[in-house]
Amino acid sequence: MINCILIDDEAPARNILKKYLEQIGGFHILAECTNGFEGFKAIKDLSPDLIFLDIQMPKLDGFELLELLESPPEVVFVTAFDQFAIKAFDKNAIDYLLKPYSFERFSDAVSKIKKRLEEKQEEPTEAIPNLIKEVNDNREILDRVVVKNGTKIEIFPVKDIRYIKAEDDYVMIYTTKGRFLKKATMQYFEEHLPADQFVRIHRSYIINTLFIQRMERYGKETLIVRLQDNTEIKTSKSGTKRLKSVLGI
Repeated sequence: MINCILIDDEAPARNILKKYLEQIGGFHILAECTNGFEGFKAIKDLSPDLIFLDIQMPKLDGFELLELLESPPEVVFVTAFDQFAIKAFDKNAIDYLLKPYSFERFSDAVSKIKKRLEEKQEEPTEAIPNLIKEVNDNREILDRVVVKNGTKIEIFPVKDIRYIKAEDDYVMIYTTKGRFLKKATMQYFEEHLPADQFVRIHRSYIINTLFIQRMERYGKETLIVRLQDNTEIKTSKSGTKRLKSVLGI
């Protein structure tokens, strides 16, 4: 028996999944979840073999959910048409169902998963991490950030970010509500935060210019930037140029 969880905000979509799973047999549905938050908790609590995961969901989308999981179970994505997502799935050999899908198409996707589970493959696959990286790299300008904070999920708009500091393979994001550690690169945030508001003033720092309290000259080509929370950060030579360009000074 394969234990699975259905994660989709639309009841009709979940009903179709249940109907098809019943026809195929050999599956036990542990939970039905209507959003990413419920899905994250159910996966952590119930440890399913397989999840059927919608992508377009309110609060927390399917990709954001997977990014928060250290060891995701087998996944079959269920999605409405998304040209980029479909290309990403195909490139990374990820199983997906494009709504509306037939029982035959569903059966084909599930058969592949059943075979992998029955063979008890223990080799970790890079397919999901590679998919998440590709999706994140191709996202447009960020308007929010999702992080795991202990057992909780925090979502905050980018306007609440004061500054970001590099921490080895992670970044520490300092916000108006506290600080949060996220596994990501400075380059990722430099490329995906609004360029008219966020500036990388040093290899280890990105600041939100809206939180600048004042700036003082530190050297011939460097500055000390003081933020509204009294944090002081020294710019690099190139960071000074970028900051002045954004501020128009």
